Amino acid sequence: MIYHSLLVLLGSFFGFANPIEQFPPAALLVPGGLYLLGLGAQSPGQAMRRGWVAGGLGAGASLYWVAVPVHDFAYVPWALAAPCAVLLGMTLGFFSGLYSMACQHVSRRLPLLPAALFAGMVWGLLEAAKGHALTGFPWLVLPAAFAPWPLLIQGLSTVGSWGLAGVLAMAAASWAHGRWLKHGVGASALPGAFLGLVVMAALFLHGVAVLQEPQTSDGTALVAVVQGNVDQSVKWNEAYQQETIDRYVSLSRSLVTQHAQTPPKVLVWPETSMPFYFQEPGDASQQVRSLAADLGVPVLLGAPGYDRDLDSNQYRFFNRAYLLGADGAIQSYYEKEHLVPFGEYIPFGKHLTFLKKLVEGPGDFTPGVQVAPLSLGHLSMGVLICYETIFPELAQKRVAQGANVLVNLSNDAWFGKTAAPTQHLHLAVLRAVEQRRSVVRATNTGISAVIRPTGVIRTPTRLFETTVFAVETELMASHTLFHRWHNAILPVMAGLSIICYLWSRIAPCRTPSKGAHYS
Repeated sequence: MIYHSLLVLLGSFFGFANPIEQFPPAALLVPGGLYLLGLGAQSPGQAMRRGWVAGGLGAGASLYWVAVPVHDFAYVPWALAAPCAVLLGMTLGFFSGLYSMACQHVSRRLPLLPAALFAGMVWGLLEAAKGHALTGFPWLVLPAAFAPWPLLIQGLSTVGSWGLAGVLAMAAASWAHGRWLKHGVGASALPGAFLGLVVMAALFLHGVAVLQEPQTSDGTALVAVVQGNVDQSVKWNEAYQQETIDRYVSLSRSLVTQHAQTPPKVLVWPETSMPFYFQEPGDASQQVRSLAADLGVPVLLGAPGYDRDLDSNQYRFFNRAYLLGADGAIQSYYEKEHLVPFGEYIPFGKHLTFLKKLVEGPGDFTPGVQVAPLSLGHLSMGVLICYETIFPELAQKRVAQGANVLVNLSNDAWFGKTAAPTQHLHLAVLRAVEQRRSVVRATNTGISAVIRPTGVIRTPTRLFETTVFAVETELMASHTLFHRWHNAILPVMAGLSIICYLWSRIAPCRTPSKGAHYS
């Protein structure tokens, strides 16, 4: 049991982005180790406990960065901040426990292929469940580990993140089932290893075929990104407001000057790059409006906003992205609809008044209602603010509304020089491939980048770097297979898992021999 738990821990840390070195295939040790923990348990309850602990500790190790904003910005001592990562990890570990329990109850009764298929489908369904339970946190999803290797994630455009997660977990379960048969009932482990290799080879060859095809687009647009690198500790201090404006204005002027012959179609600034109510008239907002008018270049920027609820006569606050036209006037805006719990609002805030938000800002935000793409001629930008990019359904919604490029405005300064910004970037890669849309990512302190529709990351910035760049960005209007049939993917996976379950009820139990040293 300790050996298999160690596999899960190492896979969780080294398979995903980390401060040492990432090796994507190591992530397969997570479903593989959890599978072995399940099959080695004597009961479903024991499998649940083992999987929960191993998966929770592994997730907590990979999410170590959660403690950084709690300590640095909520001023909680390290002794109390560090357990926050463990707590979040154990929350995600609950799904790991369910996976091990399901494998113990079903896969040990099945031959190799249906056992691996069942495990893969259950894994994909549980990753989907993580995206909805308790407001959703689909962070350490299996395909994200392979974002640095675009060849292996092209299947996202067909089956999406949950489907590809199932395929990858099936490969891991094939290997694990072979090991279990070898140590448990004396059968050869080679068929399991071979099946796992076949699955991974199929993903690789599919990726080669897709990336060798000519990528046709519906035109391009020169999109410019400004990474202001404003210190988070002073960002909301009014005394530094003018310095922030000056920095973004100066960087933007410099960039447009460099591209004087072919100005950018739009300047993209990060989430809450302007830390004041931009909708209010005044010198602060006027300086930015004048910049857009002087340069003749539209600006997409992040800033808080508000309105008054006519029913309650109370103010509602929003995390917005404002689009300024080439004349400097507000042309339209987007409001973030999926908010960060405890960061942008307090869940059950009426009953948990003793808690305060970790994020500095104007107050509890309200989920937005203005979520349509922001258009500039042939450029239609589907906006995803901050961690909205980790939810497949939100990117799906933007593209369904007509977006031909996705724009992710974020501020990952909270997490310092940790693995969080890289993990966040890798999740944005998944959205690019699923929808075959370029993703323009503008962040305060990095990592800013443009992600091609194939998942290739272009011009990634360094963390805590003040910089600007402009990239000719592909605009796509066609829809992927995933976009067209996304509603059927989870039902198909559920149906396959049910068929395998029914098969297991009539199959003989393949119990390990008493003399086998398995766990």
